[in-house]
Amino acid sequence: MDQIKIGKFIAEKRKEENLTQNELAEKLYISDRAISKWERGICLPDVDNMIELCKLFDITISDLLNGEIVDMKDNEKVLEEELLEVIRMKEAKDKHLLQLEVVMGCITSITFLTLVLIAGLGEMAEWMRMTLILIGFIPFMIMVPFAIRIEQTAGYYECPKCKYRYIPTYPSVLWAQHFGRTRKMRCPNCHQKGWHKKVIRK
Repeated sequence: MDQIKIGKFIAEKRKEENLTQNELAEKLYISDRAISKWERGICLPDVDNMIELCKLFDITISDLLNGEIVDMKDNEKVLEEELLEVIRMKEAKDKHLLQLEVVMGCITSITFLTLVLIAGLGEMAEWMRMTLILIGFIPFMIMVPFAIRIEQTAGYYECPKCKYRYIPTYPSVLWAQHFGRTRKMRCPNCHQKGWHKKVIRK
């Protein structure tokens, strides 16, 4: 894929819709810097933003990935390759998010435990002890909702009974018993409860 060509195409379609970069960013709930990077060919929109751009500009994914309006007559192979590329992009993004979750979890856990140990073993005033514990606890509590959101949206969960793969709701992930990335949930397909494993591919 030619990122420069795709970027110019996005800029062209944006101008046809009489939108500024800032206005387009607001419609997509992202920063105008992201739009600028796309249009300069520095990076590509992620899958979700590609879909939204296609809706806004009334174009196909194939048009967007080619950087021009494509005549799809007798072109099923090209479309299939482009769809596979979109799937690969989503899988790569999901893997990156899951790796980020591990890094975030390790950093916040180590920070929290270190500060708790210092507070517990060091000689200091009581207010200082409580302050250290609080400083360690706040980032930990901020990180948890982000980690659960990543768990929910990155990849899929697979039902052990019917092998159906799906993205669960945030509350079902939040309240489910879990062991690592395996969670005890009810399958939306067969409605059986079981230990559902995290997988990347649909």
